[in-house]
Amino acid sequence: MLRRTFLVAVSALALAIWAAPSAFAADNTHDGTVVSVAEGKLTMTATGSKDEHSHPVAADAHITLNGKEAKLTDLKKGDKIKVTLGSDKKATKIEATRS
Repeated sequence: MLRRTFLVAVSALALAIWAAPSAFAADNTHDGTVVSVAEGKLTMTATGSKDEHSHPVAADAHITLNGKEAKLTDLKKGDKIKVTLGSDKKATKIEATRS
């Protein structure tokens, strides 16, 4: 009986450890549209919203435009974006697409 309880507890712990990173990443990523960019700052609207909000952009943020390396200043109003925030709430990754 003790052995079975131990195996169930270990299995539950393994599942929690495996699921935690994906849940954490989902909470720190959101989609939207570029409103404007400035040195070290991104202003955007979230998908389905007209309310603007801003994120400071980390100096070493990984930014792409249509799958190619880009700079923050390459992004333009209306570009669709997926933003990933770090633990300090700065944008660490921005994936942009332009039609």
